[in-house]
Amino acid sequence: MCFVCAGNICRSPMAEVVFTSLAARAGLGAHVSVASAGTGDWHVGEQADGRTVAALHRRGYDGTAHRARQFEAEWFADLDLVVALDRSHERILRSWATTDEDRGKIGLLLAFDAGQVHLGDVPDPYYSDDRMFDEVLGMIERACIALFRQLQPAVRQGATQ
Repeated sequence: MCFVCAGNICRSPMAEVVFTSLAARAGLGAHVSVASAGTGDWHVGEQADGRTVAALHRRGYDGTAHRARQFEAEWFADLDLVVALDRSHERILRSWATTDEDRGKIGLLLAFDAGQVHLGDVPDPYYSDDRMFDEVLGMIERACIALFRQLQPAVRQGATQ
Protein backbone atom coordinates (compact mmCIF):
# COMPACT_ATOMS: atom_id res chain seq x y z
CA MET A 1 0.00 0.00 0.00
CA CYS A 2 1.16 3.50 -0.75
CA PHE A 3 -0.27 6.76 0.61
CA VAL A 4 0.09 9.68 -1.82
CA CYS A 5 -0.08 13.45 -1.34
CA ALA A 6 1.58 16.36 -3.17
CA GLY A 7 5.15 16.57 -1.88
CA ASN A 8 5.36 13.60 0.51
CA ILE A 9 6.40 15.72 3.49
CA CYS A 10 3.11 16.31 5.39
CA ARG A 11 -0.01 14.20 4.88
CA SER A 12 1.20 10.99 3.26
CA PRO A 13 4.09 10.50 5.72
CA MET A 14 1.58 10.91 8.56
CA ALA A 15 -0.62 8.21 7.02
CA GLU A 16 2.34 5.90 6.43
CA VAL A 17 3.54 6.21 10.03
CA VAL A 18 0.05 5.82 11.52
CA PHE A 19 -0.89 2.81 9.38
CA THR A 20 2.47 1.13 9.99
CA SER A 21 1.94 1.60 13.73
CA LEU A 22 -1.57 0.13 13.56
CA ALA A 23 -0.28 -2.96 11.74
CA ALA A 24 2.60 -3.38 14.19
CA ARG A 25 0.35 -3.05 17.25
CA ALA A 26 -1.94 -5.72 15.79
CA GLY A 27 1.03 -8.06 15.31
CA LEU A 28 0.70 -7.80 11.52
CA GLY A 29 3.59 -5.47 10.71
CA ALA A 30 5.54 -8.21 8.93
CA HIS A 31 2.55 -8.89 6.68
CA VAL A 32 1.79 -5.34 5.55
CA SER A 33 3.98 -3.23 3.29
CA VAL A 34 3.29 0.48 3.78
CA ALA A 35 4.91 3.34 1.88
CA SER A 36 4.20 6.93 0.93
CA ALA A 37 5.06 9.19 -1.96
CA GLY A 38 4.21 12.50 -3.57
CA THR A 39 2.82 13.36 -6.96
CA GLY A 40 5.49 16.04 -7.30
CA ASP A 41 9.27 15.91 -7.01
CA TRP A 42 9.84 19.15 -5.08
CA HIS A 43 10.98 17.49 -1.85
CA VAL A 44 12.54 14.20 -3.02
CA GLY A 45 15.13 13.07 -0.47
CA GLU A 46 14.03 15.52 2.21
CA GLN A 47 12.78 14.60 5.66
CA ALA A 48 9.14 15.12 6.53
CA ASP A 49 8.23 18.71 7.35
CA GLY A 50 9.32 19.54 10.90
CA ARG A 51 5.73 20.29 11.85
CA THR A 52 4.72 16.83 10.61
CA VAL A 53 7.40 15.19 12.73
CA ALA A 54 6.36 17.30 15.73
CA ALA A 55 2.66 16.48 15.34
CA LEU A 56 3.47 12.78 15.05
CA HIS A 57 5.72 12.99 18.11
CA ARG A 58 2.97 14.66 20.17
CA ARG A 59 0.79 11.60 19.42
CA GLY A 60 3.51 9.07 20.23
CA TYR A 61 4.73 8.31 16.70
CA ASP A 62 8.21 8.62 15.21
CA GLY A 63 8.39 10.24 11.77
CA THR A 64 12.10 11.05 11.78
CA ALA A 65 13.20 8.27 9.40
CA HIS A 66 10.98 9.46 6.54
CA ARG A 67 12.51 10.61 3.26
CA ALA A 68 10.30 12.05 0.54
CA ARG A 69 9.98 10.41 -2.84
CA GLN A 70 7.86 10.78 -5.94
CA PHE A 71 5.31 8.16 -6.96
CA GLU A 72 6.29 6.20 -10.06
CA ALA A 73 3.61 4.75 -12.35
CA GLU A 74 5.43 1.41 -12.55
CA TRP A 75 4.80 0.94 -8.81
CA PHE A 76 1.18 0.06 -9.56
CA ALA A 77 2.28 -3.46 -10.53
CA ASP A 78 3.57 -4.15 -7.00
CA LEU A 79 0.84 -2.38 -5.03
CA ASP A 80 -2.55 -3.66 -3.92
CA LEU A 81 -3.81 -0.24 -2.83
CA VAL A 82 -2.84 3.35 -3.62
CA VAL A 83 -4.47 5.80 -1.21
CA ALA A 84 -4.73 9.45 -2.27
CA LEU A 85 -5.04 12.11 0.40
CA ASP A 86 -7.17 14.40 -1.76
CA ARG A 87 -9.03 14.40 -5.04
CA SER A 88 -6.28 16.24 -6.94
CA HIS A 89 -3.86 13.43 -6.10
CA GLU A 90 -6.49 10.89 -7.04
CA ARG A 91 -6.93 12.54 -10.47
CA ILE A 92 -3.17 12.57 -11.07
CA LEU A 93 -2.80 8.93 -10.04
CA ARG A 94 -5.68 7.91 -12.30
CA SER A 95 -4.00 9.72 -15.21
CA TRP A 96 -0.79 7.77 -14.53
CA ALA A 97 -2.54 4.40 -14.28
CA THR A 98 -2.42 2.64 -17.63
CA THR A 99 -4.92 -0.15 -16.96
CA ASP A 100 -8.35 -0.53 -15.38
CA GLU A 101 -6.74 -2.86 -12.84
CA ASP A 102 -4.33 -0.12 -11.76
CA ARG A 103 -7.10 2.51 -11.65
CA GLY A 104 -9.09 0.11 -9.46
CA LYS A 105 -6.29 0.16 -6.87
CA ILE A 106 -6.73 3.91 -6.25
CA GLY A 107 -8.91 5.24 -3.45
CA LEU A 108 -9.33 8.35 -1.33
CA LEU A 109 -8.29 8.00 2.31
CA LEU A 110 -11.40 9.63 3.75
CA ALA A 111 -13.63 7.35 1.64
CA PHE A 112 -12.69 4.52 3.99
CA ASP A 113 -14.13 6.38 7.01
CA ALA A 114 -17.91 6.74 7.10
CA GLY A 115 -17.58 9.62 9.56
CA GLN A 116 -15.36 11.66 7.25
CA VAL A 117 -16.28 10.50 3.74
CA HIS A 118 -18.38 13.63 3.19
CA LEU A 119 -15.23 15.78 3.54
CA GLY A 120 -13.55 14.20 0.50
CA ASP A 121 -10.10 15.68 1.00
CA VAL A 122 -7.61 15.76 3.83
CA PRO A 123 -6.61 19.45 3.86
CA ASP A 124 -2.97 20.34 3.24
CA PRO A 125 -1.55 21.86 6.44
CA TYR A 126 1.67 23.07 4.77
CA TYR A 127 0.76 26.77 4.80
CA SER A 128 -0.81 26.64 8.24
CA ASP A 129 0.17 26.28 11.90
CA ASP A 130 0.84 23.47 14.39
CA ARG A 131 -2.85 23.31 15.32
CA MET A 132 -3.75 22.48 11.73
CA PHE A 133 -1.07 19.78 11.58
CA ASP A 134 -2.60 18.24 14.72
CA GLU A 135 -6.11 18.42 13.22
CA VAL A 136 -4.96 16.85 9.97
CA LEU A 137 -3.17 14.09 11.88
CA GLY A 138 -6.39 13.42 13.80
CA MET A 139 -8.31 13.08 10.53
CA ILE A 140 -5.64 10.76 9.15
CA GLU A 141 -5.62 8.63 12.32
CA ARG A 142 -9.39 8.15 12.22
CA ALA A 143 -9.35 7.26 8.53
CA CYS A 144 -6.37 4.91 8.89
CA ILE A 145 -8.10 3.11 11.77
CA ALA A 146 -11.21 2.67 9.61
CA LEU A 147 -9.09 1.44 6.67
CA PHE A 148 -7.13 -0.93 8.90
CA ARG A 149 -10.35 -2.40 10.29
CA GLN A 150 -11.48 -3.12 6.74
CA LEU A 151 -8.18 -4.72 5.71
CA GLN A 152 -7.30 -6.52 8.94
CA PRO A 153 -9.37 -9.70 8.35
CA ALA A 154 -7.75 -10.30 4.95
CA VAL A 155 -4.27 -9.54 6.31
CA ARG A 156 -4.84 -11.92 9.24
CA GLN A 157 -6.02 -14.63 6.89
CA GLY A 158 -3.00 -14.14 4.66
CA ALA A 159 -0.70 -14.21 7.70
CA THR A 160 -1.97 -17.64 8.74
CA GLN A 161 -1.53 -19.23 5.32
